[in-house]
Amino acid sequence: MDAAQRERYSRQILFSGIGERGQERLIAAHVVIVGCGALGSFHAGALARAGVGHLTIIDRDYVEPSNLHRQFLFEEDDAAAALPKAVAAARRIARINSTVDVRPAVADLTPANVEDLLGGADIVLDGTDNFETRYLVNDFSVSRGVPWIYGAAVAAYGLTMPVIPGHTACLRCVYPEPPSGAQPTCETTGVLGPIVAAVASLQVGDALRILVTGEVHARITTVDAWGGIIRQVEGPTRDPGCPCCGRRQFPYLEERARPPVTFCGRNAVQVQGAGRIDLPELARRLSPLGSVRANEYALRAQFGGYDVTVFEDGRAIIKGTSDPGIARSLYARYIG
Repeated sequence: MDAAQRERYSRQILFSGIGERGQERLIAAHVVIVGCGALGSFHAGALARAGVGHLTIIDRDYVEPSNLHRQFLFEEDDAAAALPKAVAAARRIARINSTVDVRPAVADLTPANVEDLLGGADIVLDGTDNFETRYLVNDFSVSRGVPWIYGAAVAAYGLTMPVIPGHTACLRCVYPEPPSGAQPTCETTGVLGPIVAAVASLQVGDALRILVTGEVHARITTVDAWGGIIRQVEGPTRDPGCPCCGRRQFPYLEERARPPVTFCGRNAVQVQGAGRIDLPELARRLSPLGSVRANEYALRAQFGGYDVTVFEDGRAIIKGTSDPGIARSLYARYIG
């Protein structure tokens, strides 16, 4: 740590839980953030300000105006340009702390890329919005011995729980199967900015402690930002019969193909492509059909009542339908 870093982080170094040795560990650390929406954008900004030296930010989506009230890294210009969230976050962090090495990944985390994107992480933070991805992170975490911190927030309610493989219960000890039935989402129930900040702050606090000391108190914290209620309960003990950390079965790592993903409440479907897309060529083909905007990361076209965003890796988010069959048909017809 050089003199400029000592000055920059001096108030954090004064905190007895971190000190100079702890700050050096933060500077050397690599944190992966899965999902850079409400929770993840807060994670990224807070960790960069704390001096975590290496960040990988994974997100499959782009910035929209409806994100701005709670996704703290983004600005109106990001939404106007429909920038991928990972890219917009990396650009903002470069202005917050230019010494942080940021790797933006405009991608959907899948079994096929999980090793590349999560490999080498000291800790993983959950900023995602679906249990399928969380179970994939949990399988990776337990199989590799990498800590991760579960978090969720909707309406005015949120919760968080750290998972330390070999020491605490894992996610599937608590939720052996995904919750059944329709679940509330930010798009259907709404969400307050303060609950996002509260849950994300707790996740970042646990992450800093794990990175510095290797330890954290195993507990589940729930917060009601509207009712002003915070509750903490001791984390459940590890379940010897847990299919993941007990029996060491990792089906979410082993599933190589994923079906189209419906964005609950958004009337949108994500379709996985077969390979990389030549965005300028696609823009040329689609321009006779309607409005087309493109940048180096993605193309956005509006035609036939649909809003289609295509990413360079071949993924497309098709707004205007919640039917995977219609989304696949549109993809095949217009994208290839």
